[in-house]
Amino acid sequence: MEKLSEQELVRREKLEELSKVCNPYPSCFKRTHKITEARELEDNTKDVSIAGRIMFSRKMGKLSFVRIRDLEGSIQLKMESDVLGEEKYDLFKKLVDTGDFIGATGEIITTQTGEKSLSVESFVFLGKALRPLPEKFHGLTDTESKYRERYVDIIMNESSREIFLGRSKFYAFLRKYLGDNGFLEVETPIIQTSVSGASARPFFTHHNALDLDCNLRIAPELYLKECIVAGFDRVFEVAKCFRNEGMDSEHLQEFTQVEWYASYWNFEDNIKFYTNFIKELVMHLKGTTKINYQGNDIDFGKDNWPRINYVETMKGILGDDFLDIDDPIKLKERVVEKNIFTEKELDDYKSVSQIIDFIYKNKIRKNIIEPTIIYNYPAVLIPLARRNDEDERIIDVFQVVCCGSELCKAYSELVNPKTQRQTFEDQLKAKALGDEETMDLDENYLRAMEQGMPPISGLGFGIDRLMMIIYDAPSIRDVVLFPIMKREENSTNN
Repeated sequence: MEKLSEQELVRREKLEELSKVCNPYPSCFKRTHKITEARELEDNTKDVSIAGRIMFSRKMGKLSFVRIRDLEGSIQLKMESDVLGEEKYDLFKKLVDTGDFIGATGEIITTQTGEKSLSVESFVFLGKALRPLPEKFHGLTDTESKYRERYVDIIMNESSREIFLGRSKFYAFLRKYLGDNGFLEVETPIIQTSVSGASARPFFTHHNALDLDCNLRIAPELYLKECIVAGFDRVFEVAKCFRNEGMDSEHLQEFTQVEWYASYWNFEDNIKFYTNFIKELVMHLKGTTKINYQGNDIDFGKDNWPRINYVETMKGILGDDFLDIDDPIKLKERVVEKNIFTEKELDDYKSVSQIIDFIYKNKIRKNIIEPTIIYNYPAVLIPLARRNDEDERIIDVFQVVCCGSELCKAYSELVNPKTQRQTFEDQLKAKALGDEETMDLDENYLRAMEQGMPPISGLGFGIDRLMMIIYDAPSIRDVVLFPIMKREENSTNN
């Protein structure tokens, strides 16, 4: 059992005393205003009721000042013995601590120091904090504790409050923006029977009732395109996805992805739509299109973002004939021969697509700072994308890269079921070579394709990584409310 600190013991004693004079955990409190709303009121506005957590108090003889806050704002309370009455004022001084919740009613004033305040005429105790908050000037600085005790991090750190308020505003903006442009929100299964939609290693599980081996969704793509087959003109989903891969500053095994699909679009239409979406989103969240991420000045408001042709750039690295190499051993030999990477550095990569992607990420992507459109990808990389009309070895794909990170991936969708079956079969060959990130051959999806599909372009992006860029967060865990953590050594199974 956890040993309580002296402060925690004292707070429990205060809780016992409070219980004798009031209910320390009442059922509700009727607010007239949120704190941010109260701060906008004119002086001398009376009968204002607000509530929040006490973040600071300066208790003096017959006059005390308290600062309370909620998620979006804070305000000072002026507490006077002559106004509250000695009994109520003494209760406050003796039994109320920083971290407790109170509700207060009174008159809006501005103090001589220019501080907008509430002159309290009555207050109600709303909840006892049995654990003290961290030291007020430094907040919660231990990284491990920030992630394990996110609620304390948000209480203490302004930057964390900004991130998670911004994330909630993002969801509202996204749904309005897509809704205004004719997109309908749908939901697709998280538990699936086929690994599809992206190149990734899945989580597996077992469905007991059906005695069926399943996997957790790595992407919602195929189901969303089945919605297009069904007649939905434009669809989107905010999807929890799961990939059983490594963890680093940009990757978690559980993440949130947005995917949208539009009938009759190609990838150039999606470029226009996405760049405008990002410009308006950043302006909505930050009040400007210019931000700084980890020391890099970025402007999302430019009319024409730079473009890089993936295939042409890769030809400069691997040679003009690299698209014709379909043997991973021969491709590795080419890479080593040109002193791009050593044989040991390539050891973990089993298929042509894995090798090419590794080179791209380390020789092209990581050096890109400003928002840049990468387009014209090798067909071997994405089995679900439409082949280019002029060269079937190339697919109509683009990504937006910023500060070395992928912000989105989009393409003109492959709607030819014959070609799709062949690409799925190629995936099975790569799986046989040891590539664990390949897709399954999904007969259900092929059957849907054979029902007939219009031209389609789809786009997907991870919300977490986008929030990192917008809010200058060095780690993906800084923008996820409750990231998964290792079990603490002193924890026990219940």
